[in-house]
Amino acid sequence: MPVTVQGICHRWLILLRASPVDPMRGYNRRLSSPTESSLPMYTLARQLLFKLSPETSHDLSLDLIGAGGRLGLNGLLCKAPAKLPVTVMGLEFPNPVGLAAGLDKNGAAIDGFAQLGFGFVEIGTITPRPQPGNPKPRIFRLPDAEAIINRMGFNNLGVDHLLARVAAAKYKGVLGINIGKNFDTPVERAVDDYLICLDKVYAHASYVTVNVSSPNTPGLRSLQFGDSLKQLLADLATRRAELALRHGKHVPLAIKIAPDMTDEETAQVAQALIETGMDAVIATNTTLSRVGVEGMEHGDEAGGLSGAPVRDKSTHTVKVLAAELAGRLPIIAVGGITEGKHAAEKIAAGASLVQLYSGFIYKGPALIRESVDAIAALR
Repeated sequence: MPVTVQGICHRWLILLRASPVDPMRGYNRRLSSPTESSLPMYTLARQLLFKLSPETSHDLSLDLIGAGGRLGLNGLLCKAPAKLPVTVMGLEFPNPVGLAAGLDKNGAAIDGFAQLGFGFVEIGTITPRPQPGNPKPRIFRLPDAEAIINRMGFNNLGVDHLLARVAAAKYKGVLGINIGKNFDTPVERAVDDYLICLDKVYAHASYVTVNVSSPNTPGLRSLQFGDSLKQLLADLATRRAELALRHGKHVPLAIKIAPDMTDEETAQVAQALIETGMDAVIATNTTLSRVGVEGMEHGDEAGGLSGAPVRDKSTHTVKVLAAELAGRLPIIAVGGITEGKHAAEKIAAGASLVQLYSGFIYKGPALIRESVDAIAALR
């Protein structure tokens, strides 16, 4: 249900006027950090939001960020990151820290996220037809591990709705659109869904991400391997060439992969990306591993694990890709960045850009600036 701007502003006032409580009480005292202390308002807001169910909190946060963007308020929430321009995939980014797909599946808060200081924004995953996703509950917080488990299942309002939101946004920066297949489309026909989405989003995206690595759509990850991957990429490359002629522009294609492959499998994916003329690889999606959350409440829930526990697996995948690609394709790193130094680690491992998801939920907008500063220190 749409939420009015008046109603959202009222919710902001509730958050801001809340009586000063111990922001760590009943939550996780171990999360205190320079990032957190630099934005006490977010710490308080998070403490209040975390009293709600994860999905309710997520939806409310999107409402707030979206309304703040429409009103031009989000830039007041934190100090803007320093300019750190970088050119990747032929695109110019004001800084190398972006929003990962999944937080804004339907493009509801593009302007809002951009005003927080992200160097680029990726929306989706989107499918040709609207779909409800998996049954609730389907998001679980593991605060002691700075982690989240989700089994959302590509819940979204469909590609046409997303494009309407893109058209309504004022944002003129780098916009990625992440595409996938509907849950009831057989895996052997998955390419049809990807091509439908590519056709529709091509003119509106700075780059398009092909999601073949979500663990929450049955059979999807099989598209990462062998002939299935090569055929999918070849079909996408052929269609992209046709679209480039039609629209008079080249839109880069990035492939998002899982962290759960062997080094040999990751190397094979890298070679397939080179052979088919892809423009970038995003490493990584969530993991099926439960290392680091054993015995925790919700630690055995089905779905993909994100946040701090996936950090090392993601960074390892970046290193393997960097060695195999040898600079022929850029890497966009995502997974486990909860402090600025983790973003710098991804760049040092071979990535050109990074994205935030779970770390942004736990640490808030100040993590963007801290990540940019840490990356700048490498130069």
